This record gives sequence, structure tokens and C-alpha cells, in this order.
Amino acid sequence: MAARKRMNTATCPVARALDVIGDRWSLLIVRDAFDGVSRFSDFQTSLGAARNILASRLKALVQEGILESQPAADGSAYQHYVLTPKGQALFPVIVGLRQWGEGHLFARGEHSSRLVDLKSGQPVARLGVESADGRALQFDDVQVVGR
Repeated sequence: MAARKRMNTATCPVARALDVIGDRWSLLIVRDAFDGVSRFSDFQTSLGAARNILASRLKALVQEGILESQPAADGSAYQHYVLTPKGQALFPVIVGLRQWGEGHLFARGEHSSRLVDLKSGQPVARLGVESADGRALQFDDVQVVGR
């Protein structure tokens, strides 16, 4: 298998981000970490990933500073993986993917999990992109500069 080309020096922030979290396993690990999963075996149960793939992705996420490996609080030999502030900053990305999936990948009335506000119990509002002055922006209201 050919080595994957690294994008860590690209001028595009999307390319650099995908270099770190751009495979499904990494994003699903981050999703599970937001849902409170922290042990290797629990990630494996949730995801169904092969042990070697899961170990590789967890190691990479720790090396990138997205997760931190900590000894288990119960004193056992297990490690817990917790989101760092850098990992927590991926929350809008995970919510955006969730909302895109809800809007485009489920038939009307088809069951899916829901993300709700703990305080109100209401569904989380749709994410949007805003200008610095608060105007809602669409894809044709912006341009990339500096490439």
C-alpha cells in the first residue's frame, strides 16, 4: 500500500484539518469521546473497529493533542482517553456533520439519534455561518483568499 500523502504543510486549513481527523475512525472516536466513551474496549464495542486500527487512531489523536491518555481513576491498568481543549474545539464540526447527516441521509420519519440541550431538553438549533457583524452567510457570500 502506498504511503498516505501528508497535508500538514498545505496552505488550506481544510486540508490540514483532514490530515489530522479526516478518516471516519478518527471522527467517530471524537464523536464517542463527546458522548462520554473513554476506554479502549468501550470505543471498540461502540465502533466495531479492529484493535490495530483503533489503537493506531487513538495514538494519532493523542499525538495530535486532540485526546489525552490518562490512567484510570479506579487505579486499574486501563487508560482513559479524554478530549483536550483542542479536541473539545471539534464540537461544532461534529454537530455540523450530525446536522448535515440528519438533513440529507435519512428519509422523512426515519429514526435517528438526536442531540438535545441538557437544560431545556430541546433539539440543538441548526448551525450557521455568520459574518463578523452577525449576518447569515451562504457559500456564495464568501471567497477564499491567499491561496
